[in-house]
Amino acid sequence: MKPKFKDRQAWELAQVLMQPTFIRVIDNLGKELENSNWKSNYEEYQSPYPGYQLCLTKGESSIKIDIWSICFQVCFLNYHPNFNNNDFEDTETTQEVSIDTNLLDSTGDIDWQSLDIKTKEVIKQILTNLLSEEK
Repeated sequence: MKPKFKDRQAWELAQVLMQPTFIRVIDNLGKELENSNWKSNYEEYQSPYPGYQLCLTKGESSIKIDIWSICFQVCFLNYHPNFNNNDFEDTETTQEVSIDTNLLDSTGDIDWQSLDIKTKEVIKQILTNLLSEEK
């Protein structure tokens, strides 16, 4: 599902947040999966837009999670992708998004502590939900 920005300012704020969020997401996914029984690797894809997905496997079970969808969930308020149905393949549906301004300080710079906290919370929730369904 593609995010739809309300205005140019929201798009510009997303540009500020996305790269640091991407880095935090990758780092925290690694930390969360370190002690799990799931094997993980990343795959690059080009369609419908360039990106990466996390591929988790354990025995016969496998899960693929779009990294951009996780980043969107961190950066935006009330963004709820459907990780069970390869949401990254849904290029027709758009969701209007609002930037989570709690991730920015009073000067418009990134509030690193808030970004770290929210990233950890989102990843923990996603992995808990997905991995518990696959037991």
